[in-house]
Amino acid sequence: MENLFWIGFAGAALAGIYALLQARKVMKFPEGTDKMKQIAGAIREGANAYLKRQYKTILPVFAIVFVILAVMAFVSKGQLLSQFTPFAFISGGLWSLLAGYIGMKIATHANSRTAQAASEGLNRGLNVAFSAGSVMGFTVVGLGLLDISIWYFLLRYIFGITDAYTIGNIMVMNGMGASFMALFARVGGGIYTKAADVGADLVGKVEKKIPEDDPRNPATIADNVGDNVGDVAGMGADLYESYVGSILATFALSAICGYGFEGMFLPLCLAVAGIVCSVIGARLVRVKEGASQIALLRTLRTGTYTAAILSAVAALPLTYFIFRNVEGSNWLGIYISILCGLIAGCLIGFFTEYFTSESYRPTRDLAATSQAGYATIVIGGISLGMESALTSILIVCAAVLVSYYCSGGTNAIVDGNGHFLQSFNRGLYGIGIAGVGMLSTLGITLATDAYGPVADNAGGIAQMSGLDPIVRERTDALDSLGNTTAATGKGFAIGSASLTSLALLVSYVNIIQSKTDAILNFSIINPTVLIGMFIGAMLVFVFAAVTMNGVERAAQKVVIEVRRQFREIPGILEGEATPEYAQCITICTHSALKEMVVPAVMAVAVPIITGLLLGPTGVVGLLSGVSVAGFALSVFMSNAGGAWDNAKKYIEEGHFGGKGSKPFKAAVVGDTIGDPFKDTSGPSLNILIKLCATVSIVFSGLIALVHLLG
Repeated sequence: MENLFWIGFAGAALAGIYALLQARKVMKFPEGTDKMKQIAGAIREGANAYLKRQYKTILPVFAIVFVILAVMAFVSKGQLLSQFTPFAFISGGLWSLLAGYIGMKIATHANSRTAQAASEGLNRGLNVAFSAGSVMGFTVVGLGLLDISIWYFLLRYIFGITDAYTIGNIMVMNGMGASFMALFARVGGGIYTKAADVGADLVGKVEKKIPEDDPRNPATIADNVGDNVGDVAGMGADLYESYVGSILATFALSAICGYGFEGMFLPLCLAVAGIVCSVIGARLVRVKEGASQIALLRTLRTGTYTAAILSAVAALPLTYFIFRNVEGSNWLGIYISILCGLIAGCLIGFFTEYFTSESYRPTRDLAATSQAGYATIVIGGISLGMESALTSILIVCAAVLVSYYCSGGTNAIVDGNGHFLQSFNRGLYGIGIAGVGMLSTLGITLATDAYGPVADNAGGIAQMSGLDPIVRERTDALDSLGNTTAATGKGFAIGSASLTSLALLVSYVNIIQSKTDAILNFSIINPTVLIGMFIGAMLVFVFAAVTMNGVERAAQKVVIEVRRQFREIPGILEGEATPEYAQCITICTHSALKEMVVPAVMAVAVPIITGLLLGPTGVVGLLSGVSVAGFALSVFMSNAGGAWDNAKKYIEEGHFGGKGSKPFKAAVVGDTIGDPFKDTSGPSLNILIKLCATVSIVFSGLIALVHLLG
């Protein structure tokens, strides 16, 4: 099987070709009027300027970490770290950066084209926005497979490593760089976009009672720039690391449980098959003119569910032919594990839609609470988010349980020496492959997610360009659905993170045990494990607090600046003077770059410090606490934020008094609270979970040296 890994290059090529075709398709659509081109150009310029500043800030940090890793590997002669780890770290970060950058570039070229297309019809607008989203989706999966395939061929054929265990452990460290970059991109972009959004809404919509994206609002260009740097570039980097992380974690588990290259080959084949199925599903996304919100949701479901069903069908022969002769394996049980991942992903998507879409009762009931004022809609949104966590957690729990036992797991976990039994490792392989199954159709799942910010930008351009109100109605319909699909994408990311984190946790324990003959006590009643769990749960809440405080501080500066301009520049509200848009862009840029550093440092430093103080057992507790608390809090924040946003849009459509009414003002406040929930803190937590795990693995040698060998 090890000689068939070239199929990864074939899958990457297919994804890349499809993304290129979709990009060329988007660029063939007209940009619209000169005014539309001017506004789109300003948004594009602002997004490019921010990413350039962000990358200049991040790259020195990557260089410092690279030097630290290189020194550790050189001084210890490979005992603390593999000599390949520093380079795996850098490459993972660069590929993650590239995934987000390409997605942002096409999004900033598609926004005005979507607005112009929407002026001709709803289906035409959906076509352009979804094609732009497809570029992001297939770029992410294509680059992910290319990264994995290149590393495999370098290690196997250039450096001559023939041991699957060694290759698996080296490649899993590639995920640290991807997670590190994704965290910077998600947090920095999230702070930028939500600071601008909150500032624009509170002053423009609530205080001055002007429409969203009104050109008289000084923060409106910054708001539209933020959609691209946060919801597109940040999301692309985020989902890239989720996709690659799930595959590499399964690589490591395959080596541990004795499946070797066959066990590593299956997730790669599933990813390639998922690309083919996603292409087929993407071709089915279309609606008739005048379609309702339900019809829009139905067409996206048709595409994603078709891709999932086709993937399930393709996985059966793949699993059989790869595992039929692997000693100790149960190919049918492994196939059932893959189905668990696919079904869990679809169920998470459905229940996310149920709790966040205005087409269903929960969000409509939330909108109704706005009639009683600000407090009730805030309380209602918080309770809705908490309630929504129930279904996602139960779905993932069921997927873990079924995939573990079906793939050979048993109730017995360790032998007399405290080492994991092969049956336990094989059960965990089933959990890992379920995570790969969940993300196998990420190409189309991410396409449905990424089109939302494009539609949002299109609505802003339509408003600022003075297009017919019907255009804004169409883009709002697409944008409202985009809020739901964005929440679905975040659900996939956090669901897969919970499965991947378990695989990484076991990889960490295996690496630690390989470095000592001592029997370690990982029981929850061990004080160091228990303390580690409390620290992990604490880290999740402090991390969320720090990122939300970053949004609050940046938004406060934007609010002050917007108020200043309305007060000091005569004629803005009358449309006789042009606001100083660049001032708000500068504030958001500086604030985002400043506020993103502390969360990233926390994610790296806390696992290392915990390991040095409490030892390997404390780290296991930490990773457990981060995984459990992070999963629940992420689902709560993402879904609450999505529901608040769509409740506001439901009122904007004319319900409960419509725009300008007291319920509308209350809904705007709820939406501004939900903004950092769903686009900054919530989606960053799934990255935190995996980054803590990969950092722990990378520095496991140092921790073992201090506590077990010293």
